[in-house]
Amino acid sequence: MPVRMRPRTLDDFVGQESFLGEGKLLRRILESDRVTSALFYGPPGCGKTTLARILAASTHAQFEQVNAVAAGVKAIREILAAAHERLAGGGQRTILFIDELHRFNRSQQDVLLRDVEEGVITLIGATTQNPYFAINAPLISRSQVFAFEPLSNDDVKTLLRRAINDVRHGLGSLDVTLTDDAAEHLANMSDGDARRALTALEVAVLSQKDRKAESDGGVVVDLAVAADSIQRKALEYDGTGDSHYDAISALIKSIRGSDPDAAVYWLARMLEAGEDPRFIARRIVIAAAEDIGNADPQGLILAEAAAAATDRVGLPECQLPLAQAAIYLACAPKSNASATAIWKASEDVREGRTLPVPKHLRSTGYPGAKILGAGEGYRYPHDDPDGIVAQDYLGVNRIYYDPTDRGTEGKLREYLKGARDRTADAKKA
Repeated sequence: MPVRMRPRTLDDFVGQESFLGEGKLLRRILESDRVTSALFYGPPGCGKTTLARILAASTHAQFEQVNAVAAGVKAIREILAAAHERLAGGGQRTILFIDELHRFNRSQQDVLLRDVEEGVITLIGATTQNPYFAINAPLISRSQVFAFEPLSNDDVKTLLRRAINDVRHGLGSLDVTLTDDAAEHLANMSDGDARRALTALEVAVLSQKDRKAESDGGVVVDLAVAADSIQRKALEYDGTGDSHYDAISALIKSIRGSDPDAAVYWLARMLEAGEDPRFIARRIVIAAAEDIGNADPQGLILAEAAAAATDRVGLPECQLPLAQAAIYLACAPKSNASATAIWKASEDVREGRTLPVPKHLRSTGYPGAKILGAGEGYRYPHDDPDGIVAQDYLGVNRIYYDPTDRGTEGKLREYLKGARDRTADAKKA
């Protein structure tokens, strides 16, 4: 049924209002039949292929369609050769739609490049992978990228209602009643994938078809039937692509933004989708050092303990220490002062003049050190009642660590001020 229920006109298309709404870019392009090369990028079931079919029906150009899974370079070269002849013979344009374009490797994509650049074909590529990673840069530079979003729940419910009322292409001849809570459940569980929602609806209806015949009544799809028909939620997640990086980015930024609820949601999202918990644990440890730092040194200890526990106990139990660590870090005071310090110091090491170790700080544990003056003039801080002596440790005036006044770091800031004052006195002397 999902194929039968594909919208056939732009007016029937549901979703993607950001570029298909009235007056928006792609709608203007399609309505004027001035299609330029484009990449349709988005998750499954959001309308990429459907929109390409609408384009095929509305354009005056020759429309060719292939799937990158099945098509090879030979088939593509044949299409390109025919496009050359068509353009030379009568000036007719050719639009080549390649579904799952990311399945082509770099050399296969290069076959398209010259003819796209010269205007022999207009390429429409559909991909579920981020084109900036999966598609050759020259093809991207010659194409308009349209990022499709998952359909909203309202969009999916619109398609479900349309399906039960459509006699010709849908389920309208079966007198189907879809309850509101069932429609909501199917929309939630499909996660914006119209194909999955429509398939589940068809299963729900056809599995009750015989019962309808016996009772001579309509088919009712209620919440229980809908739940039985879709079973488990479809999580759109690519463990090596966008979903992987976007979800961990959301987790870290939620921790940094002091939102424990968002942090634990993104943690659950990744774990439910099958993400490696050790990857999550490593990133939580990094967040503890980068975003919490010395404002709460306990954060790094807890994060490291969670990482060790993840290695020791594995799934599903490791979700508990990971959640504990993520929530603690989100609630902890924040400081990136120590992270900023090492970044600044590393930049100076890479790009500035390498500083020699001051003589009084050099090692004295070898024969001849005294002759070279190593360690001469060094003052032992523990000999001072305050544990601080007026002594230069770097040789230049440079401050890398600028502690905040948040959490534990506030105490460090107060202590450090006294220590730096004494160091400054030593440099003046």
